[in-house]
Amino acid sequence: MSNQPVIECDHLTHYYGSKPALLDVSWTLRPGRICGLLGRNGAGKTTTINILNSFLTPRSGRCLLLGEDSHQLTPRAKARIGYLIEGHIQYGFFNIHQIEKFYSRFYPNWNPAIYYHLMSKLDITPRQRIATMSCGQRSQVALGLILAQNPDLIIFDDYSMGLDPGYRRLFIEVIRDYAADGRRSILLTSHIIQDLEDLIDDCIIYQRGRVLINTETARLRADFHKYTFATTPAVADLHDEPANIHLERGEKQSALHGFLDEQAARAWLAAKSIPAEDLRAEPSTLEDTFIALTGKY
Repeated sequence: MSNQPVIECDHLTHYYGSKPALLDVSWTLRPGRICGLLGRNGAGKTTTINILNSFLTPRSGRCLLLGEDSHQLTPRAKARIGYLIEGHIQYGFFNIHQIEKFYSRFYPNWNPAIYYHLMSKLDITPRQRIATMSCGQRSQVALGLILAQNPDLIIFDDYSMGLDPGYRRLFIEVIRDYAADGRRSILLTSHIIQDLEDLIDDCIIYQRGRVLINTETARLRADFHKYTFATTPAVADLHDEPANIHLERGEKQSALHGFLDEQAARAWLAAKSIPAEDLRAEPSTLEDTFIALTGKY
């Protein structure tokens, strides 16, 4: 497997009128990795996805997919990329057999077995039109069509939209199984952070159009800590974005989040004249970390 990045965002900057959407954004996706691109609404995720897929030309910078400029991809490169657009849009007048035959003509590595294995899990009739299916069923049709292409790179833009917990879990399980051989590279966005907890290898977090965090998920979970202690009058909500430290006041228990070991956490609180004799480490989920880094509001 080549070590060349499958995605390379190089100093992306883009504006909508005078409003900045991306500000000098650079990151890469290595081969065989699953990467979660996370951020609050308006952070720049969809703008990045649209640039990656040549729907949008950035003010400056560029994106490379499989070593080629995203706006000048060769047919060979396009055949190696699968893209699931937000909302699982499909041709609603087809049934599952018709749409499989239609798509199969465009992809030289098409594997219908992957598609029909997933279709077998759906409670639908063979001739049922896609337009009459539920959102969850349509999502599985879309996913099956993407995976049957046997792409080297897959981009999922907010796959979870409109899905109930069962279909979200099925979606994640299918993605995990498909990527288990380590040959596929996957970029996905989602607002359901807890779904990604044990799925993504790498985590990129945007904040107001900039890269706030870009690291391996395991390292983020190991290095970013949560500590709780009894609330006192000295405690007030505080979000120190440059230091990636968040102090959240609760009625009885307050929480300190940050890239801090216990000694550093105690020192930070002492510097703020906040007593925390009962300070203790608590488990922190990926969603806890995301909210602590980006804020609740």
